[in-house]
Amino acid sequence: MITLKSPYEILLMRKAGFIAGRALEEAGRTIRPGVTTGEVEEAVRKVIASYHAEPSFLGYGGFPAAACVSVNQEVIHGIPGRKILREGDLVKVDVGAIWRGYHGDTAATFACGRVSPDAERLAAVTRQSFYEGIKFAREGQKLTDISHAIQRYAEENGFSVVRRFVGHGVGTNLHEDPEVPNFGEAGHGPRLRAGMTIAIEPMINQGVFGVRVESDGWTVTTIDRKLSAHYEHTVLITEGDPVLLTSPVVGEGESIQD
Repeated sequence: MITLKSPYEILLMRKAGFIAGRALEEAGRTIRPGVTTGEVEEAVRKVIASYHAEPSFLGYGGFPAAACVSVNQEVIHGIPGRKILREGDLVKVDVGAIWRGYHGDTAATFACGRVSPDAERLAAVTRQSFYEGIKFAREGQKLTDISHAIQRYAEENGFSVVRRFVGHGVGTNLHEDPEVPNFGEAGHGPRLRAGMTIAIEPMINQGVFGVRVESDGWTVTTIDRKLSAHYEHTVLITEGDPVLLTSPVVGEGESIQD
């Protein structure tokens, strides 16, 4: 069931999203050659704890960390630990934060030092595919209008779209209805309404779209071992323009208090 959020619930989700966005921002600053993926995750934990919030991912379905840190051919759900980041790695960090029972969910792809032009282009196209999608994140549009715009942009630029994993609704649960695919024909799915909160998260591969789950039961990798990129925001549907709830910057004139 799709839930429409009240103004008070949206305020709580803005705070959760702000915290998640700040944690992701700090993770990005931490990434450099010689740092471990565990140190990136620790930076996320510290930011979330500094706001007296809780990490959405820690213990979720048994996941053992506060953030997913996925490197190069790893698409999503990488378990942070002793892996040492190296010059040229493409690092995906996915973060969730809980504030007073509500979640914010966000992700981005970061360069570790200087990456190849191909890797840089993949990350840029993945990010822009999100922004192509949210052009249709407006009241009255159909859900797959977003999906189709993401797929079209990614494929026009020579990349493929992961199909096995998709975006989702967000609220008191990390994953709620509706599912938000990054592919498909336009004009299908539920009609978007003001008050809906959804995580839109393109996962774009350099090679084929096929992925597999590795033996740890979590880490998802490309089947051809080519690079993948990931970008995500929690988005509020309004009567006007969509709002990114996971921005680390509070909007002009707004104040988010404890």
